[in-house]
Amino acid sequence: MLPVSEAQVAVLQCVSPAASVSMPITDAQGLSLSADIASTLDSPPYDKSMMDGFAVMSADILGKPSDDPIELTVQEEIMAGQVPRSPLAPGCATRIMTGAPLPEAADAVVMLEESAAGEPRDGTTYVQLRPQNFRKGQNILPRGASMKVGDTVLRQGDALTPAVIGLLAEMGFDKVDVCPPPRVAALSTGDELVDFTAQPAAGQIRNSNGPMLAAQIRAARAIPIELGIARDNESALRNAISRGIKADILLLSGGVSAGDLDLVPGVLQSLGVRQVFHKVFLKPGKPLWFGVRDSDADRSNPTLVFGLPGNPVSSFVCFELFVRPAIRKLMGRRALHRQMLSFPLAEAYTYRGGRPVYLPAVTEESEEGPCVRVLAWRGSADLRRLAEANALIQLSQEAREYASGDSVPVLSLFED
Repeated sequence: MLPVSEAQVAVLQCVSPAASVSMPITDAQGLSLSADIASTLDSPPYDKSMMDGFAVMSADILGKPSDDPIELTVQEEIMAGQVPRSPLAPGCATRIMTGAPLPEAADAVVMLEESAAGEPRDGTTYVQLRPQNFRKGQNILPRGASMKVGDTVLRQGDALTPAVIGLLAEMGFDKVDVCPPPRVAALSTGDELVDFTAQPAAGQIRNSNGPMLAAQIRAARAIPIELGIARDNESALRNAISRGIKADILLLSGGVSAGDLDLVPGVLQSLGVRQVFHKVFLKPGKPLWFGVRDSDADRSNPTLVFGLPGNPVSSFVCFELFVRPAIRKLMGRRALHRQMLSFPLAEAYTYRGGRPVYLPAVTEESEEGPCVRVLAWRGSADLRRLAEANALIQLSQEAREYASGDSVPVLSLFED
């Protein structure tokens, strides 16, 4: 049996990012850039005011008695979307709105709250300013402060988050090169299974793994292909698997242990799928099978095939530890694994040891701060407890009495 870390490496060694495609930025959320992006503009494109107030020359303010108001002639008013009509003259101020461009020669903005209207004289408008802690350059965002033309502002592998899409729109990109979402087929196997919409007869159970895996695939930004249920006979398995290996990734749940009806590995081999490893030193998820079907004329990359254990919690954990990183690498992401954090235990916990384990858990707030609580998990078929979890606690194989407050590694299940 391979340790988890070695099995993860073995999987990722078989994965290369998919060839890039051009896609409208409005359709690309959650995907990854396949090339660096350089700025097409200076941002902001001009020196702009960060406050409603008055644009001034600092020479008219600095060195003046702080107790006396400074009276300046109001030269013009600039609203956002307008441009100054003339450079600022000495002894003058320009009324300016947030986001508007500064007139030439202005080098500071006094906010509106530090001003008062002066008495108009001879048809001229005046303003009295009482700036606090005045400094040259205050309340101004200089041209190019955020980015300049030619700056590399996004990197290959960056995810297209809403903010990144906004940045691309600011620079005028309507399309962008991305790694496309992989197509991931999911097939449940077993004579005991019926569709989750059906009423099980004696000895039957609903297929919970199919909908669960499809949801995990979507959460990983990939495209699910639901193949339904295949019975435990070679003909049914061969027909279903033959369809599944046309996808980028094929997930099979069940049929990979060592029982008389665990036929999946043999059928995969007969269809040209080469085993990379079988069984991982892990709880839950020990029976995991992984292999690849080499690319052919219709495909540039091999099909990745995961034989997941049939118990739903085992299948879920194996997806998070092995399948999700493979999906992210196909999508060109730099960060492949979920974030591992450290939390103190909310309660004492006894682990009897045997294999490294991933336990369904809940991170929560206590009076002492963030902590993690192990759920009363009943084994790898206990979907109820898994549904309550927002994290998985990772414990090593050694038996140990964990005290309340002991720090443990925690795999967050929040989206990232």
